[in-house]
Amino acid sequence: MKSLFKSASLFAVSFFAVHSYAQTSNDIVDVAVSSPSHTTLVAAVKAADLVETLKSKGPFTVFAPVNEAFAKLPAGTVETLLLPENKAKLSSILTYHVVSGNLTATDVLAAIKKGKGKVVLTTVNGAKLTASLVKGKVTITDENGGKSTVTATDLKASNGVIHVIDTVLLPK
Repeated sequence: MKSLFKSASLFAVSFFAVHSYAQTSNDIVDVAVSSPSHTTLVAAVKAADLVETLKSKGPFTVFAPVNEAFAKLPAGTVETLLLPENKAKLSSILTYHVVSGNLTATDVLAAIKKGKGKVVLTTVNGAKLTASLVKGKVTITDENGGKSTVTATDLKASNGVIHVIDTVLLPK
């Protein structure tokens, strides 16, 4: 009985150690790939050749649109953006959803409060996004006035954090 208990304990410790390591070793791309809600985003990241960039050290904060967000775009937009000749435009759109640094939900809320209701974030493509609180939810506004609501926060990755959004943000 002692031997069985000892084996079970050793298994439990090993399982949790491996599981904990796996959680912290998943990078931004790994986390997105594991989400059935982000298959379009993953396909776009691959088409734009951004996989290696988003697997790099970072840290990155990614505002990740769900599949339904891409479906809101005009018919044919996603298919057109995925074409090889549109790689630069697709890359620009995707990097517009990425901010350097590891901004948790708490950090974003603190910055909004400090900014008296809004904070301007510079994306890795050099353009700006504005985060604010609307009816108690963080809303991200793009340079064209398009708005996206953050629907899930703080999906941790080894090289940053992901916040899920409901609309694709578009740079000017």
